[in-house]
Amino acid sequence: MTQNEVQKLKLMVVDDEPDNLDLLYRTFRRNFQVYKANHARKALEILAQEGEMAVIISDQRMPEMNGTELLSRTVGLYPDTIRILLTGFTDVEDLVEAINSGQVFKYITKPWNPERLKAVVEQATETYRLVKKRTQELQRALRRQSLFNAVTTAIRESLDYESMLQKIAATIGQTFGATCCLLKPVENNRLTPSQFYYQNPAADLPESAFDPSCLIVKVLETGDYQIAQDTYNGKFCNYLVVPLSYQQQLLAVLALYQWGLEHSWHDEEIQLITGVAEQAALAVSQAKLYQHLQEKQQQISAELEVARQIQNNLLRQTLPDIKGAKLQACCYPAREVGGDFFEVFVHPTQGDVWLAVGDVSGKGVPAALFMASAISVLRRELSQENPPEPNVVIHNLNHALSDDLISNNCFITFVLARYTPTTREIVYANAGHIYPLVWSNQIKVPEKPVYLTVRAIPIGILPKWQAKSGSLLLKPGDTLLLASDGITEATVSTKLINSVKTGGGGQSVSHSMLNQDGLWQLLQQEPQPLSLNHLLARIQADNQIQEDDQTILSLEVL
Repeated sequence: MTQNEVQKLKLMVVDDEPDNLDLLYRTFRRNFQVYKANHARKALEILAQEGEMAVIISDQRMPEMNGTELLSRTVGLYPDTIRILLTGFTDVEDLVEAINSGQVFKYITKPWNPERLKAVVEQATETYRLVKKRTQELQRALRRQSLFNAVTTAIRESLDYESMLQKIAATIGQTFGATCCLLKPVENNRLTPSQFYYQNPAADLPESAFDPSCLIVKVLETGDYQIAQDTYNGKFCNYLVVPLSYQQQLLAVLALYQWGLEHSWHDEEIQLITGVAEQAALAVSQAKLYQHLQEKQQQISAELEVARQIQNNLLRQTLPDIKGAKLQACCYPAREVGGDFFEVFVHPTQGDVWLAVGDVSGKGVPAALFMASAISVLRRELSQENPPEPNVVIHNLNHALSDDLISNNCFITFVLARYTPTTREIVYANAGHIYPLVWSNQIKVPEKPVYLTVRAIPIGILPKWQAKSGSLLLKPGDTLLLASDGITEATVSTKLINSVKTGGGGQSVSHSMLNQDGLWQLLQQEPQPLSLNHLLARIQADNQIQEDDQTILSLEVL
């Protein structure tokens, strides 16, 4: 095997169709070590034997185990591997799941364009190399950090700027066995009058013996460490002066002195000391900025409170009165601001009631900005004289927002429903959001609700979004519920759910995700008439930490 072949990245192709498998093999064999598997089990065997692949290309539809399941099994073992899925247009549900769970880098629709596939694989390999490089850099940084942990911990325990500088001088001097250690702060590239000094108590050394002034001047001029050797009373004197710099700003100069040792500083010792100096510089910078950051924090808190009020005002503060129907809605961000939102819009001429719940990926201010944009575009679409069908509205939302979402690596899950009071018809479209559910209060103990399962991919995944709308006729007593995944993914105790099943008592308590089934169980136990505030209060009381925004909206036909 040639050196060039040894350096080839490993790529595995998985497809149960021999012709496709051979075509994929021939496409990439010149540039990769290609491994072929005609089913998922074989692919797992190859991975167990050959180890990590740079890229895995898998067909979605295969017997026994589909491509999504295969790729999900590789995530934990080989997190750096780049995964590409070959799929048909009919695999929308699996595609949504794969994208949302982060299992798939790209998907290619069949039949694929060979040049397009090559370009995607080239992009995947570049991503893989970058990820591996960063992983290796992180491992080296962690190893170095473990060596410096004892020193930096002592530094960080200092309460103020001056005590920290004295701690740095003493800790570094003691750690590296220096006879003396001197630290002089620097402001605007000039030495300050202050200095912090450490001397080994066992060393009987006259004050005039330690004078690193010339080396300190050189450090100020060059920004690099300086090393020198001298003699005093017939013994060798070794000097090492290092800068404490953070983000190219010189914060202090540290001078170490060893008396009585013949050898000078070794390269490894210099690397360790300069490494500790980097950590110390960070600590010094943090100490200087601490008070400033406290003031800034107060300012940021005030500004976030204003942002929270503004975002809250974007949502409907009062819900319209609908003849023959009852509306409820709640939205609780996990932070001051969030990415969840809801909308209730009554068309002024047609009388249709539009209901929407959306969830921008991520949290905080970035998600809130996209949330505001989404509400603005949605209201513009719904305010038209003749609003388009729900799926067309979502298509238009994607057209308006996808460029910004894609460039910022964000997406929006979104469900939109139009309710016509005169016919009680619901027409809805779903962009990767959790399923809405419908149930009847006329049935005393309904076994399961009706899940509205027509769904497509989220907004901001592809430049063009298209899917069909679904529809359903509601009857008096029916309730339509839209929620965000902050509710269904809330971690609650099994006691809360088991109390629904058994009436409580005698159950061991653990915690798990609520999921839609758990939400339905809680809904069955809610007193009538349904109160969403009461429902969320139960969930939040049992969910100690709200990790995600929580939004819920209901329409009850009277």
